[in-house]
Amino acid sequence: MSESRSLDENQTPALWPGALEEARELIGVELRRTGQQWNTEASPDAVRQFCWGIGDDNPLFTDPAYGRRSRHGSALAPGCFLYTIDTTVVAPKLRGIQWLYGGTDFEWFEPIRHRDSFTVTAKLLDAVEKEGRNAPRFIIQTGETNYTNQEGKLVCRAHGSTARTARGKASGGLKYKPRATYSYTDEELAEIAFAIETEELRGSAPRFWEDVQVGSELQPMLKGPLTITDMICWYSGGGHSYQAHRRAVMHRKRHPADAFRNAETGAQDSAARGHTESKMARDVGMPGGYDVGPQRISWMGQLMTNWMGDDGFLRRLNVSIRRPNIFGDVSWCRAQIMDKRVEDGSGLIDLEVWVQNQLGEVTAKGQAAVILPRKSSTS
Repeated sequence: MSESRSLDENQTPALWPGALEEARELIGVELRRTGQQWNTEASPDAVRQFCWGIGDDNPLFTDPAYGRRSRHGSALAPGCFLYTIDTTVVAPKLRGIQWLYGGTDFEWFEPIRHRDSFTVTAKLLDAVEKEGRNAPRFIIQTGETNYTNQEGKLVCRAHGSTARTARGKASGGLKYKPRATYSYTDEELAEIAFAIETEELRGSAPRFWEDVQVGSELQPMLKGPLTITDMICWYSGGGHSYQAHRRAVMHRKRHPADAFRNAETGAQDSAARGHTESKMARDVGMPGGYDVGPQRISWMGQLMTNWMGDDGFLRRLNVSIRRPNIFGDVSWCRAQIMDKRVEDGSGLIDLEVWVQNQLGEVTAKGQAAVILPRKSSTS
């Protein structure tokens, strides 16, 4: 057998009969996280670069002087910045089986201040086998990641889910139908521009719990049409798993299944390159070049922080990724107020959140909980 054939088979295996058992082997074991880390602290530069990577200009996050004048006495980081401290991907074993991000259930207990540093622990909670329309058989691995700051306070607990599916060339592999890039009319482009230019940022004006009406919808926030420039900005601020030059070569030597062969050049590259290159994305089984799940979930976090203002606190964000968001797609980030309640003296707002593309397809969906200031506690 030629080296080319053996590499291709090693990098595009089908799920084997004992794959589920292997995926469950490390349940409950604390795992090493060095490969899942981009930042170690919420430095002003790191926070600003993360925010700019998702198009967020909120001065509470990006301007230290503004933050010092706020009631917090410090600039903060948005909750989803923690993706840069640890990706929440807890998906050990199954060499050569593609990772597709499934979603995150974030629960925050403390605000993240500039200069906070973190220790992280992570363990695999479960692995289950599923059947789907685009992959007849896949495995969902769910892990728990805990973020503790320099004061020993638990800042956040995140449950992240990762789908493991054979790549498109394998038997039973992922196979989305290729989709052409959407072409917008002048009217649609005008609507897109207006939505972006009029994006709501509540800022320092408090939004009080008493003023929120159940059943009302938030002003939507628009992202897109998605471009490779957007992806470069995300990777710069949010982090990535790419490696360059000698580090990439040595990594592939140690982990030959953690790569993908470029059919045109014959050279090895990261399978994650499918996010930015349509041909490789289709080889993996996706409909075209596509975004990453934490990026879209971070957009939903921005929708919440834009709406709640400086005095609010995003308590929970639980979003699952439903379908790919490919280059040229627009993402309307939407939310509706489902309930309001008082818990331990705090005014909580429960929301349903979702992302909808230009075709009317829901590409992500979940729930959020926001703590807002109450008029009765400020009088």
